[in-house]
Amino acid sequence: MKVTIVDYKSGNISSVINSFREVAKNKVNIEVTADLNKIKSSDKIVLPGQGSFKSCVDALNNINGLVDTLNKFAISDKKPLIGICVGLQMFADIGYEETETKGLGWISGNVSKIDNQNGKYKLPHIGWNQINIIKESKILKDIENNSHMYFVHSYEFIPNDKNVISATIDYSSNIVCAVEKDNIFGTQFHPEKSDKIGLKIINNFINL
Repeated sequence: MKVTIVDYKSGNISSVINSFREVAKNKVNIEVTADLNKIKSSDKIVLPGQGSFKSCVDALNNINGLVDTLNKFAISDKKPLIGICVGLQMFADIGYEETETKGLGWISGNVSKIDNQNGKYKLPHIGWNQINIIKESKILKDIENNSHMYFVHSYEFIPNDKNVISATIDYSSNIVCAVEKDNIFGTQFHPEKSDKIGLKIINNFINL
């Protein structure tokens, strides 16, 4: 089996690569590439994302044919894909970071700035927070409710269909931190920085 981490030059993804390789332990081929043919031939895809919504969308669009290839993989072929942090946010129709930017439109909704309630909550939201698991999820299998995950973000994904939400955190409001729609999975937190529980989530995805 081949799992491909899409390297579209969106910041430092070394911790994502290291944690997937650690979990795979040579049983699974972990490829890191933006080569369209290699992505097409993958069994599963990891879409990381660091920086702003706009910078990540621009970086995807800068690689000719990449968005079409991802659309075919996730939407037409319905193969498993996980988005991490801004990788999840890009599933939305639209994002409002920096400027209004069109997303991939895989899960209808928008990405808006977290309401910090006039400075009551610090932004970016950085550090460990407990997740509330609100529905059964393939990638949260055997993860205990109220487990701590690691976050770094100032924006939140607000999906139109609440049924796609698998976990939330309480920070200023109920913020979506994990989604699942058919073959598409996403985490707002960083499983690669969330210690053993994060590695368990990566393992769940690899073993889908």
